Amino acid sequence: QLVESGGGSVQTGGSLRVSCEASGNIVGPMCMGWFRQAPGKKREGVAAICTGGAGTHYADSVKGRFTISSGSAAVYLQMNDLRPDDTAIYYCAAGFLYPGFNYLETDDYRFWGQGTQVTVS
Repeated sequence: QLVESGGGSVQTGGSLRVSCEASGNIVGPMCMGWFRQAPGKKREGVAAICTGGAGTHYADSVKGRFTISSGSAAVYLQMNDLRPDDTAIYYCAAGFLYPGFNYLETDDYRFWGQGTQVTVS
């Protein structure tokens, strides 16, 4: 189970950190990702962090502004210099890492949280 928290409203240029707490026993190399979906738009990958030396991965639109990190059974997304087009519901996801895994593609993630709203005005 994945549960997001930390969304909210912020002005342009501000910062927010969203968190995702994971529960349940999962064995094997994993990737945890953050995705977002704005009204009327397709869900898109924002950032991913993986075990097994697969590192971190970011969408071009957030590079240099967002940072993904992980802790004990949790993953975080620090968002700085937020812009109105960052407004979306942010979802946490988990997927089993395999050769050819697409770090920012929704189809490769099996488990999803319920989402948390981030609004930038």
